[in-house]
Amino acid sequence: MTYYQTNKYGKPFKPKTPIRSFRDLEVYQKTLECSVLFAKHIVPDLETAKFPMLEGATNCSLSIPLYIAEAHSLRFSDLKAANATIEKAMMGCNKMIVYLEQAMGLYGEKVDTSLIQDLCLRYVAVRGKILRLERAWQKYKNEVKLDKL
Repeated sequence: MTYYQTNKYGKPFKPKTPIRSFRDLEVYQKTLECSVLFAKHIVPDLETAKFPMLEGATNCSLSIPLYIAEAHSLRFSDLKAANATIEKAMMGCNKMIVYLEQAMGLYGEKVDTSLIQDLCLRYVAVRGKILRLERAWQKYKNEVKLDKL
């Protein structure tokens, strides 16, 4: 008979893998995946439709994983700058949702609306995870300060 631990919700407990670099962060992986999906499947349709904000949307989708990587590097040396950078990533998620919804509103019949809606949901979900990551970094910094006293 096998016994396994469960969490407080009754689901099997899985220990989290250690974070060795920004590439191990789920928020980085998810935002990178969203930017690739956007560039691969939506940008070609928006180029043919001549979407006026295509360059801004492309730059925004690519900048979100960059901000996460940058914030990860700053988190121990300058938490204020790391928090400001991670806030930019969250703002980028919100901006991408606006860009995607504008594209869907303008060119609904010319673009894959189901993929756009899926990307919007992904950006909403990852934004919440980025916020929790920011809070975890803040909590860790506060615990380290208490230990030094």
